[in-house]
Amino acid sequence: MTDASVPEELQDVAPALPDDSDEVDAVRRALVEWYEDDHREFPWRQTDDAYEILVSEVMSQQTQLGRVVEAWEAFLDRWPTVDALAAAERSDVVSFWTSHSLGYNNRAKYLHEAAQQVVEEYGGEFPRSPGELEELMGVGPYTANAVASFAFNTGDAVVDTNVKRVLHRAFDVPDDDAAFEAVAGFVMPDGESRVWNNAIMELGGVACGKTPRCDEAGCPWRAWCHAYETGDFTAPDVPTQPSFEGSRRQFRGRIVRLLGEHDEMELDTLGHRIRVDYTPDGEHGREWLRELLSDLTADGLVEIDRTGEEAKARLQR
Repeated sequence: MTDASVPEELQDVAPALPDDSDEVDAVRRALVEWYEDDHREFPWRQTDDAYEILVSEVMSQQTQLGRVVEAWEAFLDRWPTVDALAAAERSDVVSFWTSHSLGYNNRAKYLHEAAQQVVEEYGGEFPRSPGELEELMGVGPYTANAVASFAFNTGDAVVDTNVKRVLHRAFDVPDDDAAFEAVAGFVMPDGESRVWNNAIMELGGVACGKTPRCDEAGCPWRAWCHAYETGDFTAPDVPTQPSFEGSRRQFRGRIVRLLGEHDEMELDTLGHRIRVDYTPDGEHGREWLRELLSDLTADGLVEIDRTGEEAKARLQR
């Protein structure tokens, strides 16, 4: 742990954070010891393989972790290395993604393209810093930092929704991204991104959720926590996701799922299969279907074969 009192510029944005260096170190030790003593077991926490961690991070985006475990293990059984994934047919990867209900199919495409980048541009070895990892297709700042942290221990402090909620409640940090970044970076011990980021996300997931379980989960920060002291457990608002039922995203997913089961399908046949009220000239007819297919084509997921009498759709290979 690094001895350091709270810089003056942070005292205004984290008024409940101890300003004594010994107390700051006590805060750090308490969280790490709590995490190391007992935490949820996920298989990707047992590896420092960057490929395996990247797969877990991409799968975990807006998907419950319990559902991710089975999909992650099945994915690695099929494509155990970054070289294996890079050599795979994109249509097979997208079909797998859809069949395991892992959300946006673009993630499968980008994961496949990132694997090809690692093989072709980095000789099969993942870059180690967050900045370099962001050069991979579909890898944003959060995912890059998570891979750097958990694979190489070279990351910065992770700041996700759970971490924001923890910092807001514990140290009275305002709902401001710059403030969260600054406080998270200060609190994380130097050179310990792997254990620290796992620990603080675990705290947000187990003890400091939307409904706090401070005593039940043995929160290690109760002695310092502003919310625990005041009883005010409000937290930053979490943006609500638009309804999935009946959305374009739902029908895009149905198209990809069906095309994963068939080599190709005529457009009207596809339309009838994805929507019971599909009528070629109706409101949800050919024009509506072509718009969905146009989006999927632009995303590199679907291609249209117009060489025959009837246009046919299939997954891009």
